[in-house]
Amino acid sequence: MVKVKLVNYTPKPLETITWAALISYWDEWSTEAFENVNKADVEKHLPKILGYGHESILEHATFTFAIEGCSRVCTHQLVRHRIASYTQQSQRYTVLNPKNIEETFVIPESIKKNKAIYEKWKKFMKDAIDLYIETYKSGIHQEDARFILPQAVRTKIVVTMNLRELKHFFGLRLCERAQWEIREVAWKMLEELAKREDIRPIIKWAKLGPRCIQLGYCPERELMPPGCFQRTKKRWNDLLNVTK
Repeated sequence: MVKVKLVNYTPKPLETITWAALISYWDEWSTEAFENVNKADVEKHLPKILGYGHESILEHATFTFAIEGCSRVCTHQLVRHRIASYTQQSQRYTVLNPKNIEETFVIPESIKKNKAIYEKWKKFMKDAIDLYIETYKSGIHQEDARFILPQAVRTKIVVTMNLRELKHFFGLRLCERAQWEIREVAWKMLEELAKREDIRPIIKWAKLGPRCIQLGYCPERELMPPGCFQRTKKRWNDLLNVTK
């Protein structure tokens, strides 16, 4: 089970973005004015400014997530989003738990549905981790022992992105055509934002969602899975009504 938690973010994120935006055309802008920016100011200015497509202001708010239980297949995709900061569990200094294959490795549901293949996968993973343990117990450092491990091994990672990069990330990774595991992580990240009343409005104003939400149509065209636009739009709209 993948666990995602928003652990920290810029204080007063929407006020910060609004205050930064006002420097462009507000004659009375000042450093001290930040303390006076309130919810009414945010609601008056921010939707309009974002509606003009002025999104660089989103970079003034950053968000830090803790992600646990995903595979290294997933994190290899995640770190391709380069305008972000990452700190990941090290395989050089941690030793994996050999007692439970399901806790140590991510096994896709498509594999579990094929009983014969599933049993072969579990055997292969058990053999891999046994050899891994035998290797480092023989005196070889974990940094070399880890070479035997499949990419399915579970990991933990801390991710920090600014809001503009989050929008780009969501645009690509919330799509139904994205790989299932990183799509699950992306939706849980968006759900974490939706839980916070001080953040939730920006989901609608900045269209933080897959590209079909951002653009109003599916750019995947004939590659679009049947019915996905309706499913995605409903799921996204439901997020806007989250109350806890």
